[in-house]
Amino acid sequence: MITRDEILRWLTETDVARLEELWTLADAARKQHVGDAVHLRGLIEISNHCARQCGYCGIRAPHTGVKRYRLSADEIWGCVERAVEYGYGTVVMQSGEDWGIRAHWLAALIRRIKTETELAVTLSLGERHADELALWRAAGADRYLLRFETSDAELYGRIHPGTDGQPGRLDDRLARLRVLKELGYEAGSGVMIGIPGQSYQSLAADIALFRELDLDMIGVGPYLAHPATPIGRGEWVQPLADGEQVPATELMGYKVLALTRLVCPEANLPSTTALATLNYESGRELGLMRGANVIMPNLTPPEYRCLYEIYPAKACLQESEEDFHQAIRRRIESVGRTVGTGPGGRLTVKG
Repeated sequence: MITRDEILRWLTETDVARLEELWTLADAARKQHVGDAVHLRGLIEISNHCARQCGYCGIRAPHTGVKRYRLSADEIWGCVERAVEYGYGTVVMQSGEDWGIRAHWLAALIRRIKTETELAVTLSLGERHADELALWRAAGADRYLLRFETSDAELYGRIHPGTDGQPGRLDDRLARLRVLKELGYEAGSGVMIGIPGQSYQSLAADIALFRELDLDMIGVGPYLAHPATPIGRGEWVQPLADGEQVPATELMGYKVLALTRLVCPEANLPSTTALATLNYESGRELGLMRGANVIMPNLTPPEYRCLYEIYPAKACLQESEEDFHQAIRRRIESVGRTVGTGPGGRLTVKG
């Protein structure tokens, strides 16, 4: 079992030959525990309304320059139909923390998806009440993704002011993840890599926490600044001194992905849009070669996709849905992998 000290040493490793050892270890763990299949999850960004004021996010509530939208049930169903047509095993409904998404309305949509298709349903809707989470689980939702972003409570409070003007509390999200597992969801979380103020010690603690939480899916990706946010403007938090601040680089993204595979070998790990944004030509493929086993094609209608701008220039804006669908299978096969079938849940779900 890899220790926290070993995690820290890998995070600061710069020798190319040594890093090849890390990539090899992660890829071997991936092959042993989740196999060669790459599972495709169709992402539907159902709303860009958000009640939160997170200092790094382009759809934060105080950003008045955002044109807000909320998809109708018919629009979401159209995305679901395309997921079925393309052979994806899961749809992921994601939004800001939008209290305009009514619990019973969404439950009815989940029931329809589960009744009329064989798709798994993943939700990523922020911190919702336990009774709502229970309602959606009873309707058939399979998974819920809630990133804790950083395990550093002081840094978390600085970048996540609460909706009532009070600092956000990290323990709320960790407690909510435990509720999700108690309800029978496959629980997912993750962190940003390289946000100003993040130390190597802090990031090592994040990765160790993944193991402690026994997460079923984990999303990690480099922090990409949005210029219309306080942190993007250099406010609220400042980078640490040289040698202490984690860089928000593509390489650091691969390191964290590989280490996450080693500490949570059974978890589903996406090769994220953030990696593809930094390296459009091969970022997704390199992620797959360094521990990932999931890709999330974006099914959001084009007229809305550009409005879900949590950070600028997302890779999914550079490609049409159809072009991506045609290319992704070739790209997966180019690195010796196969396209997964079925819902692609965690092979051994504990707890």
